[in-house]
Amino acid sequence: MRVPTGLQGHDHRLTRRIAAWDSPVARRLLPAVEETAEHTKLWWVAALGMAARGGRRGRRAAASGVLAMAVAELLSNGVAKQLVERRRPPAEWIPHGDVMDRPDSSSFPSGHTAAAVAFTAAVVPTWPWAGAACAAPAVLVAVARVHSGAHYPSDVAAGAVIGAASAALVRTVPRFLSRRR
Repeated sequence: MRVPTGLQGHDHRLTRRIAAWDSPVARRLLPAVEETAEHTKLWWVAALGMAARGGRRGRRAAASGVLAMAVAELLSNGVAKQLVERRRPPAEWIPHGDVMDRPDSSSFPSGHTAAAVAFTAAVVPTWPWAGAACAAPAVLVAVARVHSGAHYPSDVAAGAVIGAASAALVRTVPRFLSRRR
């Protein structure tokens, strides 16, 4: 993928700045967020909690979140990563020991961020309080992906756009289809 030169310079500087964020909070919190976000565990636990505790509204919110997350994963990992080949940030840019074994797949876009944003954005219309509670971990997932050296900020931004679009699709397609009948 060819990123415009000016944007690429900003992307690289921001990646280095976020990766260099060295505070006790960052050292404790971000690796834990990274671990819970692996394989969308965080969002499955949130969906189970909503479904178990939230009654009908919780079940609807959980179902919308899981469906949007699946669409986002398909679009980000199944389509976009196959179309755009981008190397992950160089490991030497990451000054801490949290550089994980990074996959060989394309850095663009962030599938973790796409799933986090999709889940959160799909939950909000049905259950705003639960969606608001999901927003903080979703932001932390995005920051953790850059901090760990797995992605550039532009990868995370693209993942967020895919996640938001996936939530919008999940919300609008059933309405559109029901109007057509």
